[in-house]
Amino acid sequence: MKKIEAIIRTTQFDAVRDALASIGVRFFTLKEVRGYGLQKGSKQMYRGADLGADFIPRLQMDIVTNIEKVDEIIDTIERSGRTGQIGDGKIFVFEVEKSVRIRTGERDHAAV
Repeated sequence: MKKIEAIIRTTQFDAVRDALASIGVRFFTLKEVRGYGLQKGSKQMYRGADLGADFIPRLQMDIVTNIEKVDEIIDTIERSGRTGQIGDGKIFVFEVEKSVRIRTGERDHAAV
């Protein structure tokens, strides 16, 4: 099993969610995150004062899946999340050693 962490623009969430649904991804975990990278943040002014908003809001999607679906999920997120601008995000893939569905006690692939 693999865990895919995708950090995407908030404006691209609907497109990414719909594209994932079209390939059968039924669930994921979503977090609001803030990051700092090549964009260096955007300065926000309020009544002439610099609020120093150096961190940019993004969404992080966590998807646990079988190895066979990893490339298809990555391609789908990449295609639907891309705007072509700096700050489109990143995708990371991790190995998952074990998973347990708390409600039923199912383990590993049956729990995904």
